[in-house]
Amino acid sequence: MRVVYEGKTKTVLRDEATGDTYLRFKDSATGEDGNFDPGSNFVGGSVDGKGKTGLQISQYFFELLAEHDIPTHYLGADIESCLMKVRQVDVPRLEFILRYFTAGSFSRRFSIPNGIAFDPPYTEVTLKDDEQGDPLVTERVCLMMGLLQEGEYDKTLQLLIRIGEVLRHELAEMGLRLIDFKIEIGFDSDRNIYLADEITPDIWRVQDEDGNIPNQIDCANILLQRIAAKLAE
Repeated sequence: MRVVYEGKTKTVLRDEATGDTYLRFKDSATGEDGNFDPGSNFVGGSVDGKGKTGLQISQYFFELLAEHDIPTHYLGADIESCLMKVRQVDVPRLEFILRYFTAGSFSRRFSIPNGIAFDPPYTEVTLKDDEQGDPLVTERVCLMMGLLQEGEYDKTLQLLIRIGEVLRHELAEMGLRLIDFKIEIGFDSDRNIYLADEITPDIWRVQDEDGNIPNQIDCANILLQRIAAKLAE
């Protein structure tokens, strides 16, 4: 396979013989100063088995979202090879964020305590640009930069909220409260919108029954156990 793009935690691959596209989940994790952090723009280390675990979790949640008629780029998974087959889509340099409670960069930006509830949930869109610190962008900027077309900004935010409803409910059943999360989206040749990238603890913050916010490594281990329990029911 040919490497199309090398990301922090995944590699995009293209099978030259079939034209199929795959994501390879890597063992690298984002973080800084020895701490793992899903909100970081830097690779903070490597954890054996993280790629396989992330793919197992993504498979579970992508298939769950499909049951709720949410369009995604997911087409299948080879767990042992850490490969996820995906629909070929064009992914703009944007991240769409949904916040249920104040936390992380939002709290730091406005000097607001963590844990204040948003009602309704708070949405943000950022430009993926590590050097600029992933700045917030408006619909007008997205149109000016050619990242989105008319109407797609609002359509994506509507999709973001629908995704959040499913994730929030499912995580609550697993004893975890969803604080915030971020997604990437992609477009096919007809400009249909799909949830892209991954669904792992690398994209969200959650709070456990004791009020702790586990890092993405610990959260993944918790989820694997609770997914196994749900599948065994």
